Amino acid sequence: MAKKPIVIGVAGGSGSGKTTVAKEIYRQFQDQSILIIEQDSYYRDQAEKTMEERYQTNYDHPLAFDNELLIGHIGSLLEYKSIEKPVYDYTAHTRSDKIIPVEPKDVIILEGILILEDDRLRDLMDIKLFVDTDADVRIIRRIVRDTRDRGRTLDSVIEQYTSVVRPMHNQFIEPTKRYADIIIPEGGQNRVAIDLMVTKIQTILEEKAIVEK
Repeated sequence: MAKKPIVIGVAGGSGSGKTTVAKEIYRQFQDQSILIIEQDSYYRDQAEKTMEERYQTNYDHPLAFDNELLIGHIGSLLEYKSIEKPVYDYTAHTRSDKIIPVEPKDVIILEGILILEDDRLRDLMDIKLFVDTDADVRIIRRIVRDTRDRGRTLDSVIEQYTSVVRPMHNQFIEPTKRYADIIIPEGGQNRVAIDLMVTKIQTILEEKAIVEK
């Protein structure tokens, strides 16, 4: 039987702690063959749009993502082929000219708010996780991140959350929870759930190693 990487999807709302969960799983297996692919890297190229049009982008809508490119890249990694991961420039609101070369690994963690929304992506996953965190915690985390790391003002973060992020979460992200194999409450703070996931992944890797011998 041909060797094939395993794909772990980690979904959840903005500020849910999904990135923390993904990084913690990665840390547990860092001495093995593992990588993380962030859906945020696959926002659509908006170079042809004016800056005003870019400002209007709804980053929490499924159409904001170039899923065709993401699916193609995951497909290549599943065939143990390297890819050139795009880099998104949040200041220019479009894709950067930079790329990040990514070599294939045995474990692929795919992390993002809407990775469970597209059935083509779901079909590529061996394990699907949804990090479920209360809305008040998520907005606080988003405020801290956007004001500290993305140069946003408090007012702009709150306005975007109430007008776009919250309704998009309710319409597109929350419903994808039903596709998850495992729901992790409170994200990276849930040590029990993360430890269970690590054990499960280790079991899958061991089973695959036996089958592929």
